[in-house]
Amino acid sequence: MYENYIFDLYGTLVDINTNEEKRRLWEKLALFYGYNGAAYKPKELKRAYLKEVEEGLVNNTKTKYPDIDIRLVFKKLYNDKGVDCSKVLIAETTKLFRCLSVNYIKLYAGVRDLLENLKAKGKKIYMLSNGQRSFTVPELKYLGIYDYFDGLYSSSDIGICKPDPAFFQYLINEQQIDISKSVFIGNDHFADVEGSKRVGLDCIYVHSNQSREVTEVDSTYQIWDGNLSKVLSFSRN
Repeated sequence: MYENYIFDLYGTLVDINTNEEKRRLWEKLALFYGYNGAAYKPKELKRAYLKEVEEGLVNNTKTKYPDIDIRLVFKKLYNDKGVDCSKVLIAETTKLFRCLSVNYIKLYAGVRDLLENLKAKGKKIYMLSNGQRSFTVPELKYLGIYDYFDGLYSSSDIGICKPDPAFFQYLINEQQIDISKSVFIGNDHFADVEGSKRVGLDCIYVHSNQSREVTEVDSTYQIWDGNLSKVLSFSRN
């Protein structure tokens, strides 16, 4: 077996469906902003939010695959209405936005058993996810798997997404990981498989309901039926 297991999150361990286009989301979020002194109409708030996100991504020129910290967007939206908001308010606004956008969130079958087995065998477990840390941490705690991880890495941390090798290398360098004893597990044939290959990591591709329609993937191993227990049977060739 490998010593280090690096997991993608959404579509691999966590099944999630979100919709940020819902009218009710922007109505409730505008109401919350108004309660905190920043008066927005729902459509105005949505336009301002999308503008700030787009500008943040465009201005991030250090990678072809940029990300931003969404908390800075919510802070700017308060500031634009003359509200000097606290970190607590930003955190609450971010959680509210995520709650309003999520249609459902749950673990895939076998996730908890897999993580339990890996920890029982003394393996190190990491997360490397394209996403917002401010969303991910509360969701991992809600789902009851937060404590299994030895390190959490979100693209919002450094503004770089998979498949950019720099994101993978960031985790490798911080944790001083031996690549020859490590494997990446993900459900995306491009971001996960191609990205991990670029830094020399073995990869286990897991085909899930959130994977793209592909019939062939150039990964070290593949799991096409979603049975995560098979992860335990793979080892370095």
